[in-house]
Amino acid sequence: MRYFNYLSSEEEHSLFYIPPVPFYNTSDKEILSYSVGAALYMPATKSNIAEIIANGKIDGLVSVVLDLEDAVGDNQVEIAEKSLLEQIAKLVDFLETGKLSSEHLPLIFIRIRNVEQMKYLIARLEDHIKLITGFVFPKFIPEYGEAYFRVLEDHNHNRRSDLPMLYGLPILESASIIYHESRTHTLQTIKQILDHYKDMVLNVRIGATDFSSLFGLRRSPDMTVYDITPIRDCIAGIINLFGRTDSSYVLSGPVWEYFSNHERILKPQLRETLFEESLGVDGRKLRKEYIASYMDGLIREVIMDKQNGLIGKTVIHPSHIRPVQALYTVTHEEYMDATSIVSNNNGTYGVVKSEYSNKMNEIKPHLNWAKRILLRSQIYGVLHERQHFISLLPKHE
Repeated sequence: MRYFNYLSSEEEHSLFYIPPVPFYNTSDKEILSYSVGAALYMPATKSNIAEIIANGKIDGLVSVVLDLEDAVGDNQVEIAEKSLLEQIAKLVDFLETGKLSSEHLPLIFIRIRNVEQMKYLIARLEDHIKLITGFVFPKFIPEYGEAYFRVLEDHNHNRRSDLPMLYGLPILESASIIYHESRTHTLQTIKQILDHYKDMVLNVRIGATDFSSLFGLRRSPDMTVYDITPIRDCIAGIINLFGRTDSSYVLSGPVWEYFSNHERILKPQLRETLFEESLGVDGRKLRKEYIASYMDGLIREVIMDKQNGLIGKTVIHPSHIRPVQALYTVTHEEYMDATSIVSNNNGTYGVVKSEYSNKMNEIKPHLNWAKRILLRSQIYGVLHERQHFISLLPKHE
């Protein structure tokens, strides 16, 4: 799999200074942690998941989460499990018959309800588990969180050498995490668990919808999660503990819920100039479409995610994939700054002027930022000097 693999070679050459590199569920954990990107949730009851993937019906689909939890009614659990196993079996068949290339197989994750369901699925998948990258653990709390990783550890220890390692993706979304009086203790206890099983933690996800429900709140399409005070404070606490450079966890941002027209209250947040400069008349049209579907709110939230060190986002609609992924690309300026900082980290200089002559790059304070930029540049690519993420938004035939 490779980001933006729907582009023609000419389009890729015109957009990217350095194109994205390919990766698979057998790739190095550090690469995979950043590669989850826009993870599209699909109910496990969906009967054509394999066909959607094999036929490439969703441009840019790189990671998918087959959901057995909130997206499935309590009375449909057995049906959903059966359907999920059937879809994975179909994908294996498509790979073996050549209908689907491994180059176009997305990272596949399963969001489970409990530990027993996880054990059941691992047993029933048998060799087909080679298609699975990991399990998503909803409402992860200390009381039963460690049990998930014990099962993972047991599987990974006993798996055949030709099967990939399975990873865990805990979601922080429970009351004891957002309630002020219990937050610090709960997060510290969770971190102790994750530190113990760190080799199997692919990333840590934030579930703002469940957090909001505990206060009877729901952000409007004009707002981001960072505008809701209790959510913002909780995210700050999570970042403060898990986002430190000595922790080295990849944190992923919460879901954006809106994908269709809504009555607008506040002023649009997308500059017309950037769209016109990137795409001309088509840019103005695309901007209007994005504004009409409140995609400007999503773009603003992803920018806020990035500024706070979050990479990756849960998405519930295919239209969200393209803008989220485009925003993770590295600009030419970021790349030049990062390479300058890393290459000058030899004790000779403390600060150097940027190649763009618009800022000073301090070697020690900016080194950790630079390393993260260079890692992201491998997965999402580096745009040419005069290119902007907006150039990746239109559908390419």
